[in-house]
Amino acid sequence: MNDPIPLFQKWLEEAKASGLREPTAMALATVDAEGNPDARMLLLKGADERGFVFYTNYESPKAQALLRHPRATLCFYWMPLGKQVRVWGPVESVSDEEADAYFASRARLSQIGAWASRQSRPMSGYYELEAEVAKYALKFGIGKVPRPPHWSGFRLKPEKIEFWTEKPFRRHERILYTRTGEDWKTEWLFP
Repeated sequence: MNDPIPLFQKWLEEAKASGLREPTAMALATVDAEGNPDARMLLLKGADERGFVFYTNYESPKAQALLRHPRATLCFYWMPLGKQVRVWGPVESVSDEEADAYFASRARLSQIGAWASRQSRPMSGYYELEAEVAKYALKFGIGKVPRPPHWSGFRLKPEKIEFWTEKPFRRHERILYTRTGEDWKTEWLFP
């Protein structure tokens, strides 16, 4: 296969069919302002020829890291399948239209949570979050919840994608796709 995106989509569908609780879970690795690596788990919200999309609070440390240094690595690991995918590349913000459309598709309480959470900032206790949720639930009543100005998404545009398949006796299969213009170069790697 010369294009890794259909292969990724096939593997993701296998992960979804396997019964995993969060088959779209991925580690996102960034670099903070001091140059320290940082990783956390997120959920993939789309993957196509344009890239891999995820959403977040733009005031969060991960978003601030991406805005300062717009490159990242994603890592998917589906243990029951014995498969892993790593993706490297630059990131860019999604359009307002894309962010609005995805935000509108979210559950109402998740929309309210996007307004209520001051992501990664200290709070006095869990009650403070619940109070903020109640405040925004009252503010929006039964009306539409608009997308907060500080909430949007990123698209990682893959330059390299590695597919790893577990094999007996650590004779794993690794195939690396590297973008070369509009095409992809494929090479096998030792495990």
